[in-house]
This record gives sequence, C-alpha cells and structure tokens, in this order.
Amino acid sequence: DHDNASIVVLPSRNQTMTEEETKSNNSLTYSEGAKLPPTAPSWAIAASERLKKRREEGYTSSCNPPPNVKKVLLHSCCAPCSGAMVEEMCSSDKLDQVVVFFYNPNIHPRQEYEIRKEENKRFCEKLGIEFVDCDYDPENWYSRMKGMEFDPERGRRCTECFDMRMERCALYAHENGFDAIATTNATSRWKDAKQVDDSGYRAAARYEGLKYWCQNWQSDEMTLRKYEISANERFYKQEYCGCSYSLRDSNDWRKANMIPKIKIGGDTAGLGDRYFSDPLVDAAEESQDVVDEFFSQANEIAETAGNDIMKRKEALKVYKDRRKTEKTDGVVNGLNNWS
Repeated sequence: DHDNASIVVLPSRNQTMTEEETKSNNSLTYSEGAKLPPTAPSWAIAASERLKKRREEGYTSSCNPPPNVKKVLLHSCCAPCSGAMVEEMCSSDKLDQVVVFFYNPNIHPRQEYEIRKEENKRFCEKLGIEFVDCDYDPENWYSRMKGMEFDPERGRRCTECFDMRMERCALYAHENGFDAIATTNATSRWKDAKQVDDSGYRAAARYEGLKYWCQNWQSDEMTLRKYEISANERFYKQEYCGCSYSLRDSNDWRKANMIPKIKIGGDTAGLGDRYFSDPLVDAAEESQDVVDEFFSQANEIAETAGNDIMKRKEALKVYKDRRKTEKTDGVVNGLNNWS
C-alpha cells in the first residue's frame, strides 16, 4: 500500500555544489579495469576498442532518451547493474537530472536485501547522485506472487515482479515531476529484455506524460563497461536473482550439477569469487551458455512437475542423473553472477 510506504530520499550533493564542481562530479571516470589479454573473446576486444575511441573523443554518451525527457527516475536492482547505465546517463548532455530509485521487495532474505541496497546507496553517495530508498514490503510481494511459487524464471511470476516494482517507480515519478522511468533490470542477460521493457511501458502508461525509456542496455560495450566498473568498485557478486524462489531453484540447479550451495553475505561465495575483480572472468560467468542451460532446466522441470512437489523432486533427480552421464561441457562452472 503506497500510503503506508516509507520512502527515504538521500539528497544529491549536487544541490550544494558549484556549477563547476557539479560538472566535474558528473563526469564519471573509472579505470578501464583489467587490461584485455590477447586471448580475450572477440566481442570484448571489439567493444574495448570502441570504448577506447569514445574516451579519446571525450566520452560521448550513447544515451538516446525519449523526446523532451530531461529528468529520469532510474529503478535500480543493484549496484553492479546500475554502474554502466548511471555512467551513460550522467555523461549525457541531453539530461538535466538522474535519480536512482531502489524498490526491490522481492529480495530475500533481509540480509541479502540490505547488502544490495547499502552497496547501491554507497555508490550513489560516492558519485553525488540522489538515491531514493523506498520501503521494503515483502508481505505485499508474496501476496502478489501467490499461486506462482513454482513458475520458472522469466515466467508469469517474474512479469508480476517487474510490474510491481515498475508500478511503484512510475507512481513516484508521477508524484515528483519526472519525465521518464528506466530500470537497470534491462542490463542483465539473465533477464528477458522484452519482458522487462513491457513492464516498464505498462507502468508508465498509467500516468499521462510519463515515458518509459527503452534502449539496448545489453550491447557489448555496455556489458564490458558494466564489468569494468564492477571490478573497479569491487562490488558484491550476488549468486541468484533475488527472491526466495530464485534462491530455491538456483540451489536445486547447483545440487543437480554438484555445485556448492549459495552463500549469503560474508567474504566467500558458494562458487567463485565473492567480489567482482576481473571483467572477463566476471562476464564469462554470465555467458550465454550458462544462462541457456539454467533456463532450459528450469523450464523443463516446470513443464514436467508444475506445482507438485514430489514430481519436482523426481524431475530434479532425472536431471541430476542425466548431467552425471554428460561429458563435461564447461557450463556447470558458471552461475555465481546474476548481475
């Protein structure tokens, strides 16, 4: 219920800066991260060259906001997904203001929620970008997801989850004079971009004059830049999407592939590194092979078993036995990076 929601706004330092300081603060600069080795994949080398050329030319933003959009409310799911989008938006001379909006009642448990939120907040504070801390209301989220507990990732539950978060984002944007909304969910290969964008369009359509900003945020340049920034900032590497059902399904997938369970917080992850450190290694963990294998298994079990818990256990056993007999394909070495 919006009337009962608690929203905390952290003012942007830009409000008290001189014009020169503000301009300097929004000229986001980072190290390029790890130097690409000769064995780097071709997509990364090509993207790196294009980024290098843009830097040499003064880093012209690739942002293309909708017509007449000057003030944007950016819904953020986490710091790693927001880095490249924030850089692109704040480097654009077409925008006057970018505000980050954190509303993610899907994230479970509370410890994981606080880790992701506080890291995102620190990142915005460091850059002097206004951060809106919206209410954590998991009860409303669970109520809305009722009956979809066993839907696969990218299914109806995910659509409802995107809708819920973007609806709250659109309401805040409408009440506070923003021209458009956008979301960092659109940057991840783990997400169906059309599913994310459709939720954004539906939410914005509720309010006259409000627009949803749709752009290809999953380009090779954006992907490489996202991992460069995440490595430079040593962001926390989350091991699952966020909700309790994603945590359950991810651990089921790991168990079937003989991979250690997910760890929440701490300095060690269930698999791989706890923090981003190398753009290419981090990107490989989000490779298309890893993504495709996970969703193939999730959809197979959902279609076979539905909501029947016993059938789900049987389907998981069948999948586990099949994976044991398959040759090592490299796919099981991933899935500890859901950014």
